[in-house]
Amino acid sequence: MKTLQIGNLSKASSRLIYGCMRINGDNSADAMSQGKLAIRSAIDAGYNHFDHADIYGGGECESIFGQVLKESPELREQLIITSKAGIRFANTPNEGDVGRYDFSKDYLIKQVEGSLERLNVEALDLFLLHRPDYLFDPQEVAETFEQLKRQGKVKHFGVSNFSPSQVSLLQAATTEKLMVNQVEINIHNISSFTDGTLDQCMQHNITPMAWCPIATVVYEAWGNTFSHEDVARIHQEFERQAQQYDCEKWVVAFAWLLKHPAKICPIVGSTNPQRIVEAKQALELNYSREDWYRLLQARNGQPVP
Repeated sequence: MKTLQIGNLSKASSRLIYGCMRINGDNSADAMSQGKLAIRSAIDAGYNHFDHADIYGGGECESIFGQVLKESPELREQLIITSKAGIRFANTPNEGDVGRYDFSKDYLIKQVEGSLERLNVEALDLFLLHRPDYLFDPQEVAETFEQLKRQGKVKHFGVSNFSPSQVSLLQAATTEKLMVNQVEINIHNISSFTDGTLDQCMQHNITPMAWCPIATVVYEAWGNTFSHEDVARIHQEFERQAQQYDCEKWVVAFAWLLKHPAKICPIVGSTNPQRIVEAKQALELNYSREDWYRLLQARNGQPVP
């Protein structure tokens, strides 16, 4: 497993990050056993960075991970554990409450404490604000970060789904370095290439983490705007490249992201041990600049201007 340094974390991160959003499955005993197997398979394959959120599986995903750490406490020192908070679903905590985002100090601290308890850890290596709260006060968030750091509950901080201006706004208010911006990046959603997100990451040494990296290739992208003709054209090029590089199409999708100089870290979300291992093939492909642009051209349905 290749690694890279994220900010001033005490250990290097695996270039592929294991995403724990689905490890609870249907919450059955069998599904949870499969989730534990997926976690251990990822660790055995060299993944050391695990991505969580307070809302994944209603907290069950963090609890499953916490059970693994309870069974094997020696693993903790090897791992980078990230979690996120800030999304509040409808009807929580009260019936009739609207779905919303919440970066208020008391709420974020409460959510971090809940994550720590479920994960069975004393501190998060990284805590990310999950989606921008349109009502967030950057000074209040800065104070929240300071308190979490002072109390030893969070070591480092970042954001998720933030625009470049939102990152700049928060960074100007806090002395804590924002080390990560976790955003959707895939063949369907390439907005980070053009809206300044990846430019800002490179300029300020922020690591971009890509969620849903294989959308369109394995499953339909969020808010899909592709026509059937678009999908057929894109898959034809993926198939050609998969044959050329002797791998699965979704491995090519990972390689496409890894090629970018911003050093994107794709999040692998499969609970299939074989796929968790196979994803590492993308790190070894001698993926060409020409093939990167061939996929972009297939996506757009026309050559670059």
